[in-house]
Amino acid sequence: MRFDILTLHPEMCSGPMGLSILGRARAAALIEIGIKDIRDHGHGRHRTVDDAPYGGGSGMVMRVDVVDAAIASVRQPGSHVVLMDAAGARFDQAAARRLAQHPHLVLVCGHYEGIDGRVREHLVDEALCIGDYVLTGGELPAMVIVDAVARMIPGVLGNPESAIEESFSSGRLEYPPFTRPREHRGWSVPEVLLSGHHSNIEKWRAEMGEQLTRQVRPDLLDET
Repeated sequence: MRFDILTLHPEMCSGPMGLSILGRARAAALIEIGIKDIRDHGHGRHRTVDDAPYGGGSGMVMRVDVVDAAIASVRQPGSHVVLMDAAGARFDQAAARRLAQHPHLVLVCGHYEGIDGRVREHLVDEALCIGDYVLTGGELPAMVIVDAVARMIPGVLGNPESAIEESFSSGRLEYPPFTRPREHRGWSVPEVLLSGHHSNIEKWRAEMGEQLTRQVRPDLLDET
């Protein structure tokens, strides 16, 4: 699978995209990640990418012609283009699984006061938001989406069961994990995990996941 991130600040993305699981997946040719500078398609000597908004208002708006050219430079047959937008649909684990079915994702990062509305209307396939807050640009959301989607690709995770058992995959949060030492400062590992009784362990993990979900994310229970 290939990802292309279109951004005005490629240096923001280059480091994280080469580390840890993503770095190993790239080295193994399981994924490809391109980071493209939108300013390469800017106008004039200063490579201008923005202009004042029609109708007045504060800030500057990224130009539709510049973004159009940037998207066209990487678009391929089968590309799925996603705009990072605070007014987009909520990105969640189900969306990550859905996006992982595409062979090529193009992630468009906005800046300033936003991107000309014609980009969303005519040039992208969907707009996504990672949370109910506003960021200074789309780079962090784009990296979140790449990380979450890449985990869905076979071979990227060393243990394929990890993607099945982790939080949100079943509509519940994941149970808390434990490892050595068995006791620390009087805090002990739950005895059931030391019992070797696999059915009891699975039951405990399911109960803990349900309990944690009710405590911190009851909205997930309302959705099922």
